[in-house]
Amino acid sequence: MKASRFLVMSFASIWRASSLKALGLLILAPVVLSASDHSQSFPETSTRNWDFSVWAAGATGEENTNRLSESQILLAGVFVGRATGEIGRGWRRGRFEYGVDFIPLFVQFTPQRISGTAFDPIILRWNSTQHRGHVSPFVELGGGAVHTSANLPAGDSSTFNFIARGGGGVLISTRQNHALELACRWWHISNANLGRRNPEFNGIQVSLGWHWFK
Repeated sequence: MKASRFLVMSFASIWRASSLKALGLLILAPVVLSASDHSQSFPETSTRNWDFSVWAAGATGEENTNRLSESQILLAGVFVGRATGEIGRGWRRGRFEYGVDFIPLFVQFTPQRISGTAFDPIILRWNSTQHRGHVSPFVELGGGAVHTSANLPAGDSSTFNFIARGGGGVLISTRQNHALELACRWWHISNANLGRRNPEFNGIQVSLGWHWFK
């Protein structure tokens, strides 16, 4: 009982005080692991320039109370990317990719139900071609905008907001030219003072996607 209580309390403390550090470790872990593997380029994706995927994601974050459980958002969309050839050496070997996200499904469930659509025209991704087995890591930065049916966050804010994001994840090759994506990102939404008030959503987004490489 004491051990279980200690684990629960430790996890809660880490979640409250170090969520961004934990996110950073989650992003860096696959990169560090792959750096120790000196195998060849990720065979199913390293020679393909076009990247198409469908994905779904859930986000939890804070708006006014500094609690990551305050607001939850579900979204889903389509990603299109174009990658360069392989560049770099050693653990830095990889491919730079520019992409865009089209997001027709955007729903906030709490603290108020709000729906909308979003578009991320700037996604800059570094795909490492170092891999362990069928797993290859990536890191990314991106940004865009969202338009909602009501002010987001709720209140005297705006129906139009800007999005910023940063994070990473892994691609898991499943068959020829196909891969499963698991990713975790820091996610920020605010209106840049377009509304009378500029409250922010800051949280963590976890996504699952399916990629086709052409």
